[in-house]
Amino acid sequence: MFRNTFQSGFLSILYAIGSKPLQIWRKNINNGYVKRITDFEMQSSVIEICGANVSTCFLTCPSNPKQTLGVKMPFLVLLIKYLKKYFTFEVQVIDDKNVKRRFRASNYQSNTRVKPFICTIPMKLDEGWNQIHFNLTDFTRRAYGTNYLETLRVQIHANCRIRRIYFTDQLLSSKSIPAEYRAFNNANDDNAEEQYQNQLNDPNQMHGEEEYQYEQQQEINQEQHIEHEEVHEQEQGNAEEGNAEEGNAEEQNPQQEGGEEQQNAEAEQQQGNPEEQQNQEGNNNGEVEQEQPKENNENNEEGAVEEPKEQPPAEQ
Repeated sequence: MFRNTFQSGFLSILYAIGSKPLQIWRKNINNGYVKRITDFEMQSSVIEICGANVSTCFLTCPSNPKQTLGVKMPFLVLLIKYLKKYFTFEVQVIDDKNVKRRFRASNYQSNTRVKPFICTIPMKLDEGWNQIHFNLTDFTRRAYGTNYLETLRVQIHANCRIRRIYFTDQLLSSKSIPAEYRAFNNANDDNAEEQYQNQLNDPNQMHGEEEYQYEQQQEINQEQHIEHEEVHEQEQGNAEEGNAEEGNAEEQNPQQEGGEEQQNAEAEQQQGNPEEQQNQEGNNNGEVEQEQPKENNENNEEGAVEEPKEQPPAEQ
């Protein structure tokens, strides 16, 4: 559609104010609705898309499936109001290897997953209006290692309110952006610049190199944390091993001490045995000496038995 159009500055593909804001868009609505309403906070007309299932309620551009956008600008900007419900959008691009890639950003996923033809990215949305910056060149290079050529298709799913969707060749400050391209209605609002800068500095907003540097730093911090935990666990393991060795040594020392005490006791017993043996020998000798008189008495008694009881009368 825009391949033969001079592309510079801003190229809008949806603007809620106008007679036919969805002229180049095709509606696919199942159990939902798409309508234009007046937003109280924005104080202007916006497109609201809501549905029970985000996958069956969406808007796609261009309306003809055989056509492509052909936009070569690297930045896609969406002015979206968060309705505190599930929301997702898809962008289809083509790279220098002539391969079609899809990027799907959603607020109900927590991890980034890269597959050969689709990359799913988590997205954080603040309450109220958000200005989402999507750096197509950076994400194509980081996800697939190829160079971004152009955008083929954009698809916005439920649930959200849309103020404007446009492409730009560079990210500008809030003061340099025209009022109709801002997420905030009042161009003279003092907080507009601050809110815009906060969104640019928010690492969860998808605006390219800043997010990439933040993610790299997060990965480095996580690796350092893991290494610190491993070192801490290793030190604890070494300390436990040292305590176990000390416990074994203490167990061995009491055994050795007990063995030495037993040996000393045996030695004392051995030393004390000669005295006991002498005492026992003395006792035995005494018993023998005491028994000898008994034998003599027995001999005497026997001798007395041998003597005649009656003596013969003496000769006259």
